[in-house]
Amino acid sequence: MIQTPYYLIDETRLLRNMEIMQQVRERSGAKLLLALKCFATWSVFDLMKQYMDGTTSSSLYEAKLGYQKFGGETHAYSVAYADHEIDEVVANSDKIIFNSIAQFERFAGRTAAMQRGLRLNPKVSSSSFDLADPARPYSRLGEWDTDKIAAVVDRVDGFMVHNNCENGDFALFDRMLAAIEERFGPLLGQVNWISLGGGIHFTGDGYPLGAFCDRLKAFSERYGVQVYLEPGEAAITRSTTLELTVLDTLFNGKHIAVVDSSIEAHMLDLLIYRQTAKVEPDAGEHTYLVCGKSCLAGDIFGEFRFAEPLKVGDRITIQDAAGYTMVKKNWFNGVNMPSIAIRSLDGSVRVARQFGFDDFVSSLS
Repeated sequence: MIQTPYYLIDETRLLRNMEIMQQVRERSGAKLLLALKCFATWSVFDLMKQYMDGTTSSSLYEAKLGYQKFGGETHAYSVAYADHEIDEVVANSDKIIFNSIAQFERFAGRTAAMQRGLRLNPKVSSSSFDLADPARPYSRLGEWDTDKIAAVVDRVDGFMVHNNCENGDFALFDRMLAAIEERFGPLLGQVNWISLGGGIHFTGDGYPLGAFCDRLKAFSERYGVQVYLEPGEAAITRSTTLELTVLDTLFNGKHIAVVDSSIEAHMLDLLIYRQTAKVEPDAGEHTYLVCGKSCLAGDIFGEFRFAEPLKVGDRITIQDAAGYTMVKKNWFNGVNMPSIAIRSLDGSVRVARQFGFDDFVSSLS
């Protein structure tokens, strides 16, 4: 038995998402790039790259990882590139996307031999969190002035727009795409490709996949562009669990169970966005506040129901634990990082990576 805590990636569940990726590619003509900012566990890239066209990145290291481990097309994007890293970005990518015209101009000479894109900010988004809203007031993410964009469009090969965030509402996606067309329409047909970014939850249950694909295809044909999507969460949703063990139980007005993990260290988005983890079936007569083992008072996975009273040694499985977890895990409190295990399509389970004291030491100085 594998020592908890560990992330367990189930390739059978992952394959379900990949098959939807393939449907979108075939029906819409769009190309799909894995967003490494959400999920970069390269041990399952051999499966994923059969159904996706490449990767998109947010930094030099992500670009290198995608280029070396995934292959296909590698799109490099960064909010700002540094002088000392731009040549290495160019060497490890097929397309480079600039966040601003100033950056585009600054590195024009050093990127002249490759496809170059510019991020646009349509000033609308689906985000309900100000923290994650790329169209928030005073946003630094992308250019919005059409006159300034028009002045450089003859040297730009493509555009990238990322304004969806956990958007499972096709009607909202449709309206926002129409807003993009209204704001930037005269410019869209002057480039060769347009990335519509990520955050579109088209692998969710009941999502109108046919209407989505038809909308993408119509957009592509209207402007004569290759459409790209950059799924992160959509690619890996419901594929992975975080396996935990109860270390202690106590009562302080509520029944509490302390586990061998931490949201601060292992599922940081729960803390940042004040969200609750998912436990299934979350049913029964016994309710517990499941808490992490760090010293942070708010290190709480959530309150869940169980069929039997919890006791030391019991296992708890946290659902949907792939996105923004392994890429954000940290050594807060010196809590050991979860191992990464993979359940292959044949049902066998292997440990792809374990972490120990030496990793903790080497992350510091």
